[in-house]
Amino acid sequence: MNGGGVEGEEKGGVRGGEMEAAAAAAAVSLEALRERMADFARERDWEQFHSPRNLLLALVGEVGELSEIFQWKGEVPKGLPGWDEAEKEHLGEELADVLLYLVRLSDMCGVDLGKAALRKMEINARKYPVGQCKGSSKKHTHYGSTNSVSTDNNVNKEHNNGV
Repeated sequence: MNGGGVEGEEKGGVRGGEMEAAAAAAAVSLEALRERMADFARERDWEQFHSPRNLLLALVGEVGELSEIFQWKGEVPKGLPGWDEAEKEHLGEELADVLLYLVRLSDMCGVDLGKAALRKMEINARKYPVGQCKGSSKKHTHYGSTNSVSTDNNVNKEHNNGV
């Protein structure tokens, strides 16, 4: 990430708390990330750059960087067999960039990301009942109108696999 970004401290030269951060990582919450991201931006006077549009464009850029890791590798099995530790670490950094921008974007838009995610999972559970869609990657509209949950104008734009 470049100027005005929300990237983690690793590029800012702060590595002293790595051990503590690793221990705390297992218990990290979206709220804790939101607070740390807000502090991180405020300390650097980067809030002025963190409009929803700018954050969304930065998020898309980070998703592109994440995609590059998988580009040309073909189908990659679960657990990433054959990947070395450097590749996995790079993947973790790009995944973190995506998460951090998403958390910051949701904060700047006033969306409680945790609540929104749980609500979306409930909607998807109704759209994709286990008895009808287990083992299938078909879109919810394939299963008939009884499973269609219209919560907004974007429902028909959604794709299969629960999103």
